[in-house]
Amino acid sequence: MIPVLLILIPLITGLITFAFSAAESAKKIALLSAVATLVVAGWSVCCTPTSALRFDIAWLPVMGSRFTLEMDGMSKMLCLLTGISFPMIFLAIFRQETKSAPGFYGWMLLSQAGLMGVFLAADALVFYFFWELALIPVYFLCSIWGGERRIAVTFKFFIYTFLGSLLMLTGIIYLSYHSPGGSFAIEALTKAALSESQRNGLFWLFFIAFAIKMPIFPLHTWQPDAYEESPTAVTMVMSGIMVKMGLYAVVRWLLPLYPQSSALYADVIIALSVIGMLYASFIAMQQNNLKRLIAYSSIAHIGLMCAALFTAQPSAYQGVMIQMFSHGVNVIGLWIIADAIEKQLGTRLLSEMGGLAQKAPTLAILLVIMGLANVALPLTNSFIGEFMMFNGLFRYNMVWAAVAGISIILAAVYTLRMIQKVLYGPLNPTTETATDIPVTAKWALFVLVVLVIVGGVYPQPLINLTNDTVQALITKH
Repeated sequence: MIPVLLILIPLITGLITFAFSAAESAKKIALLSAVATLVVAGWSVCCTPTSALRFDIAWLPVMGSRFTLEMDGMSKMLCLLTGISFPMIFLAIFRQETKSAPGFYGWMLLSQAGLMGVFLAADALVFYFFWELALIPVYFLCSIWGGERRIAVTFKFFIYTFLGSLLMLTGIIYLSYHSPGGSFAIEALTKAALSESQRNGLFWLFFIAFAIKMPIFPLHTWQPDAYEESPTAVTMVMSGIMVKMGLYAVVRWLLPLYPQSSALYADVIIALSVIGMLYASFIAMQQNNLKRLIAYSSIAHIGLMCAALFTAQPSAYQGVMIQMFSHGVNVIGLWIIADAIEKQLGTRLLSEMGGLAQKAPTLAILLVIMGLANVALPLTNSFIGEFMMFNGLFRYNMVWAAVAGISIILAAVYTLRMIQKVLYGPLNPTTETATDIPVTAKWALFVLVVLVIVGGVYPQPLINLTNDTVQALITKH
């Protein structure tokens, strides 16, 4: 029943939240719901018997689809990340005024329910259902609560994701048609009777759908605009958790279903990923907009994870598992800080900032820690995962590893530049009246900082948690 609770808690409370009229009531029910979901996710990781981690009932028998939810180590890890992220997001924005707050928090909780479903689904049709359920609330959140260009940006986001979803649905239907008994279960889909050319074609249908979600160069152009124009709380969900949908889908569906195609096209995908890493890093170096800088930084980090998955190296697989969790923690921390700065100063432009360390010392310390975690400084959570991914990439191809390694230097450049522009230098009329960040945002950031430090000093729990997923990948390749 644990998988069902992880979906039902945010789903039911999200629907209930729409019925509230008072903003404070909506905030409190959303925060309590997120905390309850976190408790269940923690329970699944710590002390749940295996029998409680699977749920299977008849759903659409005429189509060969069952409502099957299942948790392995990677699912537990990503559900835990989702469970941690939403309370931190709600806590960070708790003191902010939000128009039509019940609707906003209702859609946020529905998005959480969809994300949990994606990370739990063991049936392709159920997976597709939750994939869409996670995305639909984001369309409404961006189009109603976004910035001035929200309509155009949301339309672009819709076109990209709709195209990807259509390709994936086409692939799922075609694959199930050739599977034993027409089943949508992943075990049956791996036994589908397909020729090599059919498998290669289906591989690209699925990969393009997942690459749009991550996103990978050159399918990334929706992301910076969407991150900039979305409410920052929604951007946290998109960059901290939702991009993991694409990476998760590669591990759960693409690599097991098409191992030969994955090996055949590995060089192409690694090349696109590395190009995207360098491209995004160079653009991040030139950014004056704080939100766009973080957005391009995220593209670079996701590119490394995607490249590592196609090396077929055990160390790279394990590094991706660790980095998915670490990247979520770090980027949400950066967005919380960016949001606090924007709310105070009324600007996202680095050229209009400076001297905030004098006015907001706590913010300065937290930004430095999160910034250094973003560049994978040793003893921060990103270091172990990034080291293992580069180790796998080096074992696969030394040239690709060397080229990708340039992004480490570039990440240090744009991150340290951001810290310098925001925190140091003389005060100006914009920053003269700045104060430290709200106490609720501080508490959220303190929790994330603890995760950064503990993950950097002792990553073994994450390694143990996801070892079964890594071993399964190694066996299939």
